[in-house]
Amino acid sequence: MEGNLSGLIVHIGIDATTWTLPRGFGRHARCLLGALVALEQSHRYTFFIDFDPIGAQLPEGVRVVRVATGAATVHSASEGKRRSLKDMWRLSRAFSNSSLDLLFFPTAFSFVPVFSRARKFVMIHDVTADLFPRLTFGSWRARVFWRLKLWLARWQACKTLTVSEHSRRGMAKQFHLPVDSIGVIPEAAAPHFRPLPQPGLSERLRRIGIAAGRRLLVYVGGFAPFKNLPRLVSVFGKLASRAEFSDVDLILVGENLQETFFSTAAQLLRQVTEAGLAERVLFTGFVGDEDLVDLLNLATLLVLTSFNEGFGLPALEAAACGCPVLATLSSPLPGLLRGGGLYVDPHSSEDIEAALAQILSDEPMRQQMGRAALAAAGELTWESAARILLRTFEEA
Repeated sequence: MEGNLSGLIVHIGIDATTWTLPRGFGRHARCLLGALVALEQSHRYTFFIDFDPIGAQLPEGVRVVRVATGAATVHSASEGKRRSLKDMWRLSRAFSNSSLDLLFFPTAFSFVPVFSRARKFVMIHDVTADLFPRLTFGSWRARVFWRLKLWLARWQACKTLTVSEHSRRGMAKQFHLPVDSIGVIPEAAAPHFRPLPQPGLSERLRRIGIAAGRRLLVYVGGFAPFKNLPRLVSVFGKLASRAEFSDVDLILVGENLQETFFSTAAQLLRQVTEAGLAERVLFTGFVGDEDLVDLLNLATLLVLTSFNEGFGLPALEAAACGCPVLATLSSPLPGLLRGGGLYVDPHSSEDIEAALAQILSDEPMRQQMGRAALAAAGELTWESAARILLRTFEEA
């Protein structure tokens, strides 16, 4: 059996309560766990969910246990809300199933304490919430609960995992842990993120207002303050006033009305309006993958200048489409994409403006960056990530 170090059939429990989140933790869970189950069928998998499984496209061949809770985790554990003690107890009892050998939480966001002898693995994607708590959570209560949950998760885990070497070093420093005690399971772009032979604006992209023949700076992600979007909009306002960039628009892709996490989208919209940029800055709302692939193939540049990124998956998805990237230095992207991007101090408006102007003004540079980005993205796959995860389980 490929990769099975012990020769035993292991019963692996999976917290799949974040499966239905459209991006972020949900995309990570779907891609990584789907690849894990597809890798080999020698182990037994039980997925624990707290939502209606109809239409959720859970992997075939796994046992699914639906836990009856008052509210699904993706709603009750989101910004401004809390899971009830009763729901947490119900999930904890389900996860404490005595037949499980291993239990995996793909994100500490959905962690609850578990009382069983199963080996527990918890993935902490980054330390952004610990470095910038006021830019990640909207209330002191949410910050306190996060710290408590993260402490319990680290205390119960036989192995703590993360998504990059950048995050591993950050966790070791933040939580005073030995670096080699933290495992790294990298991320990757899904196969449908690829260069298209003849990219064009889909009907959906036209409907939301993206115009043909314009150069597009594209951001993909949430609207939490740590994403540094007010600075990006301010910098773009300066560029937009220059004649040579009169054909450049800024496209902000992400849920901006019903965001699960802390969002300042409303304040950002006011900033755009007050700056007179409403015709040049477009809020698209959530964009599905089929349209997102079209957009990333048409984009001049993907911009991700957050104060910190544990991995920066939108940048890798853009790179897989051959799109160059401008990214924050506070991320693993300089090592992952190498010549596929330029990397800036996210606290420096001058650095961001200079890098944007340089890339927009130099077409040969953009083409070279796009080729390098495509090559770098091709080195990472979800299958290889799943193999590392499986090996980590089996070594336990």
